Amino acid sequence: MLRPIAFALLLAFAAAASAQLPQPVLQLMAAAHIPEDAIGVVVLRGDATLVSHLAERPMQPASTMKLVTTLIGLEQLGPVFRGRTELRTAGVLFGDTLTGDLVLRGGADADLTGEVLQNMLQALRNQGVRKIDGRLLLDRQLFNPARADTGLEPFDESPDAYYNVIPDALLVNKNMLLLEMRSNGRAVQVAAQPALDRLTVESGMTLIDAPCARWEDGWKQPLVLREASGAIRVLLQGTYPRNCIASNSINVVDRQDYVDRLFRDIWKRLGGIFDGATIDGSATPDMRLLAEHVSRALPEVVRDINKPSDNALARTLFLSLGSLETDAVHGSHPMAGSGPTALRADLVVRDWMRRKGINDAGLVIDNGSGLSRMEKISPAQMAGLLNAGLRSKWAPEFMASLPIVGVDGTMRRRLKDSPAAERARMKTGTLRNVTAVAGYVPDANGQQCVVVAMINTERSTEAKGRAVLDALVDWVARSNTP
Repeated sequence: MLRPIAFALLLAFAAAASAQLPQPVLQLMAAAHIPEDAIGVVVLRGDATLVSHLAERPMQPASTMKLVTTLIGLEQLGPVFRGRTELRTAGVLFGDTLTGDLVLRGGADADLTGEVLQNMLQALRNQGVRKIDGRLLLDRQLFNPARADTGLEPFDESPDAYYNVIPDALLVNKNMLLLEMRSNGRAVQVAAQPALDRLTVESGMTLIDAPCARWEDGWKQPLVLREASGAIRVLLQGTYPRNCIASNSINVVDRQDYVDRLFRDIWKRLGGIFDGATIDGSATPDMRLLAEHVSRALPEVVRDINKPSDNALARTLFLSLGSLETDAVHGSHPMAGSGPTALRADLVVRDWMRRKGINDAGLVIDNGSGLSRMEKISPAQMAGLLNAGLRSKWAPEFMASLPIVGVDGTMRRRLKDSPAAERARMKTGTLRNVTAVAGYVPDANGQQCVVVAMINTERSTEAKGRAVLDALVDWVARSNTP
C-alpha cells in the first residue's frame, strides 16, 4: 500500500526523472498542434509512476473536479447521509384551520420534486388542515448566503440551461420548467410542467424550414414578463422548425416565484385554502414537525453526480460539506459555526487532503463542480486523491459512481474498441479551453492504474482534446506490468 508521504516523495522524484508522454499521445498532440506544455499527466501503477508530465502545475480540471467533491463527500458525510426537507409550524390547529405561519425548510435534499412536495402537503391535509391562516416561510438558511444566485453574471450564453443552475438549500425540481413544443405548418404549441399558479408559457417563436434535429440552433433566451395582476408570462423566442416535436427544460423563473406558485397550485388541487404571503424566513426551535422528506442515500446521489456530470447536484454536495455533519444515529444536522458555506467547504476539503498527505498548495475551489474559470488542481493532487480513493472505506461506492468506458455516463460513446472498454472507470471534464479525464484504468494484466490528464489551451478543440486523452487511456489499458 502506498503511504501518503511516500506518494508525495514518489511524485517529487518523478518530476525530475519521469517517463515521457506515450508516443501515441505525442503524435496526436502534434497533429492537433497542441503544445506539450498545455497538458499535465500522471499515471500510477501501484507504487510505480509510469508517466509524470507537468504533474505539479495547477490546471483547470473542468468536471473532473467533481471527483474531489464526491470522494470527500463520501468520506466526510458517510454513505448514510441524506438531505432533508421539512414542514414545520409554531401555529395552532383550530378545527381545520392552521393559525400561524407554515415553514418549508430546505436541507440540501437532492430529490426534492413537485411530487415530493405534493406528498408532504397531502400529509398535512391528512392531519386535518384545510386552511392556512398565516404566511408561507421559505427557509434556505442552511447555506450562507441563502441565495448564491442573486446578482451573479451568467457563466455563459445559456443561463436558462440546467447545467447552469446555482443551487440553494430549498431547490424544488432544480427550478426547471419542462417544455413540450409541437409545431405544424402554422404555429408552435407549448405545454409546460409543472403547473405553477398564475404562470403561463407562450410561444413567440418564428417557424422556419429546417431539420427537426437542429431545433436548438434557433433557440433564444426566453422573456419573463410580470403582469400588473401578479401573473407571470414566459415568452419563448427565436426560431423553430415546422412539423416538429421537441422537449426542453429551462431555468427562467425566479426560485421564490417558483416555489410559491408551485405550493399554491398543489395546495389548491388538494382542496386547501391559502391566501397569505410567501416570504423568506427560518424555522425556530419551538416549531413542531408536520411532514418531512429525506433524499436517497449519498452513494446514489454521488452516482447521479459523476456519471452524467451533474453540476447542480455537485454544487449542492459541496455546500453540504460546509454546512452539515452526519452520524448514524441522528442523521444530518447543521454544522456549528458561521461564515460563508463555500469557504467552510473549502476548508473541509483542504483538511482532508492534508490528512491524506496531499499538498493543497495551488488548489483553487470555487463551487466543487468544475463549472468555473477559477477552479484549479494539479494532476499530482488529483492523482493523490484517486490513490486515496482506492484505500477509502467507501471505495466501492466511489468507483461505482464513475462512468464506465464505452458503456455509460459521459464515457458511453468513447473507446468502444479499446481494451479499456467495460473495464476502465473515468470521469470526464470539458470547458471551452479545457479537456480532462481522471479515474482508474486496469492495465493488460488487470492491475489497477490511476490516470489523470488535463489539457488547458485555446488551441485544442473538444474533439481533438478527447482524441489525445483517449489515446492515453488506451495506452494504459494495453500496457504490461514489468
